Amino acid sequence: MSMAKLVVMGSINADHILDLDSFPQPGETVKGKQYQVAFGGKGANQAVAAGRCGANTTFIACVGQDDIGARICQQLAEDNINTSSIEVIEGETTGVALIFVNRQGENVIAIHAGANERLTPDYFLRYSHVIKDADALLLQLETPLETVQLAAETARKHQAKVILNPAPAQKLSDQLLSLVDIITPNETEAECLTGIAVKDDVGAEKAAQALHAKGIKTVIITLGSRGVWLGEKGSQGKIVPGFKVTAIDTIAAGDTFNGALLTGLLEGKDMLPAIRFAHAAAAIAVTRRGAQPAIPWRNEIDAFLSEQD
Repeated sequence: MSMAKLVVMGSINADHILDLDSFPQPGETVKGKQYQVAFGGKGANQAVAAGRCGANTTFIACVGQDDIGARICQQLAEDNINTSSIEVIEGETTGVALIFVNRQGENVIAIHAGANERLTPDYFLRYSHVIKDADALLLQLETPLETVQLAAETARKHQAKVILNPAPAQKLSDQLLSLVDIITPNETEAECLTGIAVKDDVGAEKAAQALHAKGIKTVIITLGSRGVWLGEKGSQGKIVPGFKVTAIDTIAAGDTFNGALLTGLLEGKDMLPAIRFAHAAAAIAVTRRGAQPAIPWRNEIDAFLSEQD
């Protein structure tokens, strides 16, 4: 039997990361330490998480005509990702993220989209055939919204499940949301989509119900160290707690969770075991620095889980 096929569409960035004691105030210069350049971008992070977990993963994306773009493509291939639908965009730079991490492991991020902006509907149509035989499509919001919409429509037409990680936070049309099977916002993103503050379980349940009302069957609101709020249409939602670890940096936690969750679901796991598997992957990721360098391999996740039982 052939392995279930996942397509990820999204961004590729080079992350420039600097550790600070505290974030600077406007006009203030602060000294940082442990500067590093790591490969990132929400799309790439999620594809890498799925690839390292063992999912059959194809990635639709763009890189710039630069050395870092070439190096990223080479690394993605080593992470078990089919890169045949990644193009080098002439005269464009690979996307960049500037990331400050404070002592608490929180981060602030500014991005320059670069080649990610060139993931247009026309570009997508050159590769839409990969969705036709896919089981699931995983999307985020660091590439043009009209392409995200078109990809979701294509997946829906070919009976592939549509999973949307609605990050970074922005307002989305009901038309796009109605195409989504599983949505994975954090608290900020859930509030942005519904207007409902997710400060506690009551808020999480209300926000989940508002998203169900827009046609989304499964709502998974990520709550950082508390775990996730799982809402399934037609039933009462609940907290699914994560694992207690000491976080060094949370940059790729959500992306790792998404890639691992999809891997679990495509392997036939029920939702709760798939979430537990994704929690384990994210728990390992937050104990390491950077985005892709922090994302664990399957054997590490399995070993972590065997220690929990």
